[in-house]
Amino acid sequence: MKVIITGRKFEISNSIRSFAEKKLQKLDKFFVDSAEAQITLSVQKERQTAELTIFQTGMMYRAEETTCDMLASIDRVVDIIERQIRKNKTRLEKKLRENAFSKLEELPNTEEEKEFKVVRSKRHAIKPMSVEEAILQMNLLGHEFFIFRNATTEETNIVYKRNDGYYGLIETE
Repeated sequence: MKVIITGRKFEISNSIRSFAEKKLQKLDKFFVDSAEAQITLSVQKERQTAELTIFQTGMMYRAEETTCDMLASIDRVVDIIERQIRKNKTRLEKKLRENAFSKLEELPNTEEEKEFKVVRSKRHAIKPMSVEEAILQMNLLGHEFFIFRNATTEETNIVYKRNDGYYGLIETE
């Protein structure tokens, strides 16, 4: 697995880089060599955040963790990805490396999600509006995201509220 480590607002020391690479080796058993792991480390005041995104042939795995210690953040973010993979192992077996779970049979049983259960369904008319109008509408509804048709591009877009209090925009292709 190819590993890319990026520091945002701070310089990554060799000890942190080697720690992150060592922790990410734990995930090598699940992914083929062509997989790419991007880990972004950032510091804001006393909050140290590790964001891990792994890309592999049409699948994307993502986790983020914030603590007061960078090494703990890295350790936890790798554990989160591993837990996501184990929880969904039957669904992911065809998409991950062959025999990725053969060694896991020896480990204690982890809780596996049997099925995705849809408990509510809604219909929503997608109306043309600006990004600002969509954010306003999302806030008025008290939702975390909002789907709309962008009035300028005529494409379906999604706005969402980020953990840092700002907003994000997803543009479909």
